[in-house]
Amino acid sequence: MTSVKDKVALVTGAGSGIGLASALKLAQNGAKVALADIKEENAVDIKKQIEELGGEALIIETDVSDPARVEACIQKIADKWGRLDIVFANAGINGVLSPIEDLEPDDWEKTLSINLKGTFLTVKYAIPHMKEHGGSIIITSSINGNRIFRNFGFTAYSTSKAGQVAFGKMAALELARYKIRVNTICPGAIETNIDNNTFPEEENLEKIKIPIEYPEGNQPLKHKSGSPDQVADLVLFLASDQSSHITGSNVYIDGAESLI
Repeated sequence: MTSVKDKVALVTGAGSGIGLASALKLAQNGAKVALADIKEENAVDIKKQIEELGGEALIIETDVSDPARVEACIQKIADKWGRLDIVFANAGINGVLSPIEDLEPDDWEKTLSINLKGTFLTVKYAIPHMKEHGGSIIITSSINGNRIFRNFGFTAYSTSKAGQVAFGKMAALELARYKIRVNTICPGAIETNIDNNTFPEEENLEKIKIPIEYPEGNQPLKHKSGSPDQVADLVLFLASDQSSHITGSNVYIDGAESLI
């Protein structure tokens, strides 16, 4: 069995979707888990589930785009458990979906700030607490901006996701001397609530869409979307010593969606 027993993990965006499933999976396999989310109330249920399993969890209300709050979040983990072994930089939004000419600079900035700057800040402030023992950093990117470019209006989102892949590779090389591994996962369609943070400008988008017909369903496998639990299995593997020789990689988990 894949184990992260007695490891300390940070999961951002832990209150729902991939973050929630991964936090639970890490806890089920022996990790102590810090649950970082934009609202503390989002993570109450997952904390309860972890504690009912006999595990340990800590909720930290955090805005990943705010340097002071991210630094304070990670310091709270160090103060409570004395170490940090696993970082899952997962928090993100789709943001406003709009043609480039209609996209407001503030909307561009918000998407990049949460998705890309948030990843940078999470990794930056985690490094000092990981250097002594090494560990694993996992970044949630996407097939958007890395393998597919057909989702009209996703310019800011796709740019942030492409940037995360480049950042992960740079970090993997820089941190290898400390035995800190850095890998990036690129999910396709996953059944989460990220659409709650998506704001399509439908009327404006119509003027840039190109009429293309794709096969029925968006994945060659027999399901339309993946599940957060399937992604959590990958996160657990990359967090554990079973992936000890894997770093600087991006791993696609999309049911071959991006190949059609």
